[in-house]
Amino acid sequence: MAEPRYTLDHTIIEVHDLDASRAFYERVLEALGMGVAMDFAEERGIIGFGVAGRPQFWISGRGDAPSGPVHIAFHAADRDRVHRFHEAALAAGGEDNGPPGLREHYHPTYYGAFVFDPDGNNIEAVCHAPPEG
Repeated sequence: MAEPRYTLDHTIIEVHDLDASRAFYERVLEALGMGVAMDFAEERGIIGFGVAGRPQFWISGRGDAPSGPVHIAFHAADRDRVHRFHEAALAAGGEDNGPPGLREHYHPTYYGAFVFDPDGNNIEAVCHAPPEG
């Protein structure tokens, strides 16, 4: 079986407070089926989130300044996960930047939600699939 092709293997953003950002992203990314895949917080000040032990999104507290603000969109398997992402982000202290809903100006089935993380980054969950059932 051929290795799957990825357009992006992983990304790293610098954050002000590694512990606060970890708490935020643990709650938010759990709604999308992701969790801590690698934890080098003690040794190197960096934590990787992903699926099945494969880190795709890293936060680093090693720098003096955050990377952002940046916009990062995470894939959501369905629209329910977009809602769960948004709810988890608000409960974790994120600031609403656009509730779950269609964004037809992108394309007819673009369903996303947007929040600002603790460093002001615009974090999105998006589902491109049509509604179920």
